[in-house]
Amino acid sequence: MNKDQNNFQLVPTDAELEILKVLFIHGPQTVRFVNDEINKNREVGYTTTLKFMQLMLDKKLLTRDIIDRSHIYRPVITEHQTQNLVLSEMLDRAFRGSASTLVMNLLGNQNTSVEELHKIKELIAELENKNKSI
Repeated sequence: MNKDQNNFQLVPTDAELEILKVLFIHGPQTVRFVNDEINKNREVGYTTTLKFMQLMLDKKLLTRDIIDRSHIYRPVITEHQTQNLVLSEMLDRAFRGSASTLVMNLLGNQNTSVEELHKIKELIAELENKNKSI
């Protein structure tokens, strides 16, 4: 998803992200299933989950199929696209658009494993090589 497409997508709220996480992990599901999964972590009423999923349908964050009288919901965009939307919004809101400030804060405030640091170095090398070829 490019930056222009991001402008047309609504960034999910925390409650919407919770629902999307269930759908990303388990695939298309009913409201009952999503609600049961959310209730493993905290108490949420069925009608609350239903209302959020209906709003997400209206906002075009979800689509719905009716199969054997069951309403099956699925995300419109992928988990990766959702992560990019949320990250882009957070970058703008909290770090004035500076990716380096975000990364420095992340790495400075977390216990980053050697494996994670290795992956980060590989990504930096890939980005440097890509920029050299432009």
